[in-house]
Amino acid sequence: QVQLVESGGGLVQAGDSLRLSCAASGRAYSPYVMTWFRQAPGKEREFVGGKTRSGATNYTASVKGRFTISRDNAKKTIDLQMNSLKPEDTAVYYCATSERGLGVSVSPGMYENWGQGTQVTVSS
Repeated sequence: QVQLVESGGGLVQAGDSLRLSCAASGRAYSPYVMTWFRQAPGKEREFVGGKTRSGATNYTASVKGRFTISRDNAKKTIDLQMNSLKPEDTAVYYCATSERGLGVSVSPGMYENWGQGTQVTVSS
């Protein structure tokens, strides 16, 4: 059974930084793609960024230059370093993974495993 556990959310002010972490567990589980999505109240779940096992990375336009993804394949972890946070970054952030070798998809439907989510709130 695969489990994804996120940590690191919280309440910060605009311009601050925050780092989220996600750890995948499960015997013999080796995710090809590890990603971050987010969902703000009343909005659809939105792709933030992700990284394949081979290192290919993709970000949504609104976070490029501010957010950085790092991944440790051996530890099966993915981190999201968020700098210059804005109030519009406020959302529940979810870690999602897939074993399919199809690259970093922006579609939530392409990911089989999801974490429980961690709240990020950015005050103005």
